Amino acid sequence: MNGILPLWKPKGMTSHDCVFKLRKLLQTKKVGHTGTLDPEVEGVLPICVGQATKIVPFLTNTRKTYVAELKLGVSTETEDAYGSIIEEKPVTVFPTEGQIDEVLKAFTGIITQVPPMYSAVKVKGKKLYEYARENQVVERPTRQVEVFSISKISSCEERKSISFEVVCSKGTYIRTLCVDIGKKLGYPAHMAHLERTQVASFSKEETVTFEQIEEKLKDSHPESVLLAAQRGLEHLDYYHVDEQTAMKVRNGQKLSKPDKIMREPFVMMFNQELLAIYQTHPDKPMEIKPVRVFNG
Repeated sequence: MNGILPLWKPKGMTSHDCVFKLRKLLQTKKVGHTGTLDPEVEGVLPICVGQATKIVPFLTNTRKTYVAELKLGVSTETEDAYGSIIEEKPVTVFPTEGQIDEVLKAFTGIITQVPPMYSAVKVKGKKLYEYARENQVVERPTRQVEVFSISKISSCEERKSISFEVVCSKGTYIRTLCVDIGKKLGYPAHMAHLERTQVASFSKEETVTFEQIEEKLKDSHPESVLLAAQRGLEHLDYYHVDEQTAMKVRNGQKLSKPDKIMREPFVMMFNQELLAIYQTHPDKPMEIKPVRVFNG
């Protein structure tokens, strides 16, 4: 059983909980998720099964799309709606549409974030949320992430809220983004709601819920809920080889570098068969070597 299950992760479950449940449903141990979502966040979570688990690192490091709602006037220790309040300020003048658009625009491109104290980022071998639970304050390392696009969906003066869509790189904390947007607008803020609507080429529209999976498995073979593994590699370049070269690729051989090299790493295909992922050999620039080989 090999392929990708585009799961809609429900609220109240960790990504690990989802993997555990799917191992039982699909009756297989080789199951891996492609990037954690906080328990109270719902959204697209591609799950790799069987041979497809080999592509987890390549699918994790892709663009993500989120729809978020931030609330002005209150900040919390967890930067979301579930933490204790640490600052309040009455929103006496709600920002105009133009002001909101201008501030959001300022967050496009490479930005620097300080990870939340309640996060899994490690400092001196210990996760930040472990320090936070012990009421210890430690210096948090800054990190650079990229926001490819960010745009307002709506704003509501009565609710003191702003909803927006953001397309960003791996490692972007949307909670922190909400807090930083609030600061630029002159108020403490927190993330009130979040959904992940796309990971790489997997969109919300093609996801399946646990209820749908269970219903489908009553009448069908488990593989019926899986998509082809190459769906998780559509963001990479493809290189199509002939039958003779395909035999070498299946055996994990090094090859001469093609004249027309593409972005790396790249996918090796024969007809519709996913063969391997290759990149330039680190010590021999005129050769390419496999990073992952798929065994059918």
